[in-house]
Amino acid sequence: MEHPENSSEYQGLQVNKGVSQPSIINPYLNRSRFRRVEHTVDDLVSGILKGDVTMLSQAITLVESMIPEHQEKAQKVIEKCLPHACKSVRIGISGVPGAGKSTSIDQFGLHVLNNYGGKLAVLAIDPSSERSKGSILGDKTRMEKLAVHPKAFIRPSPSAGSLGGVARKTRETIMLCEAAGYDKIFVETVGVGQSETACHSMVDFFLLLQVAGTGDELQGIKRGIMEISDAIVINKCDGDNVKRCELAAQGFRNALHFFPMPESGWQRKVLTYSGFYGYGIKEIWDMIFEYFDFVKQNGYFDYRRHEQNKYWMYETIDNALRNSFYNNPEIKSALKTMEECVRNDEMTSFVAASNLLEKYFGEMQR
Repeated sequence: MEHPENSSEYQGLQVNKGVSQPSIINPYLNRSRFRRVEHTVDDLVSGILKGDVTMLSQAITLVESMIPEHQEKAQKVIEKCLPHACKSVRIGISGVPGAGKSTSIDQFGLHVLNNYGGKLAVLAIDPSSERSKGSILGDKTRMEKLAVHPKAFIRPSPSAGSLGGVARKTRETIMLCEAAGYDKIFVETVGVGQSETACHSMVDFFLLLQVAGTGDELQGIKRGIMEISDAIVINKCDGDNVKRCELAAQGFRNALHFFPMPESGWQRKVLTYSGFYGYGIKEIWDMIFEYFDFVKQNGYFDYRRHEQNKYWMYETIDNALRNSFYNNPEIKSALKTMEECVRNDEMTSFVAASNLLEKYFGEMQR
């Protein structure tokens, strides 16, 4: 439509039509550059064995995926990588939130790489929200020095609701990292309290980080996680906190006397150090390698690996049965009815669960 300002009554004023607005998308954009290349199983395996970090990361993404096609592909990759795995030392690092796990891993990793060589993989498990199911995955930002080291690989993963403070697929991820040539594996848990942890069932050495002021000796005796730890380290032992850390360390040593001797025959040790300033790191790693020499001599190292394999066989069976139960079409429809009955107090939770299980196993027998 012609602008009214161009009428003859408005002398000396003229409004042009202007130009059409260009698209906000660059017409010269090459979209093919941003398309994810779907690699075959052989491509992924070949890349992993060569130490290609990109291929390793994509394989771990497949392992963590819930899509059935991705899970099937991931299992094929794992099967082909399995003969090249199990050639590393696996160290689990746990502790209460705020104990300095990420900072300690940064210091530990640099010490190991600079003094012992090899390659290091860090599997940092981040807690997932119960509401949004999301995770921050920001632990890598606190490993500033290790994140830029050419011999280090850091992979944050969401816990995805898994109990025990480790991700559901962490054990399979460990195997892929070993096949890629990483001879030292750190597994950082989300931080646990008075509960057992699945991390112990996939590592060779379990290190528990503590800070001063977390309770007295009686509180230490009650902590189940202390019973499965191979060593306890008191962090933040610097400045005015040194005396408190020494007192805390003595309290933990006293508490450990009430625990039975572990199967390995190793007498648990309690040390103090400062992750921020790097004090006492050499003493910790001297102790860790002393432990490995000890358990390899008495045969416990191989025994523990074999027991872990058996444990994860049963865990895999449990997960498969759980998925089969909840993905059963008949159970899916019956679940809503049972939920309403339980919510309205028409049936107890135990009776509802029993009815669902009877229905499921009855279907399996047909």
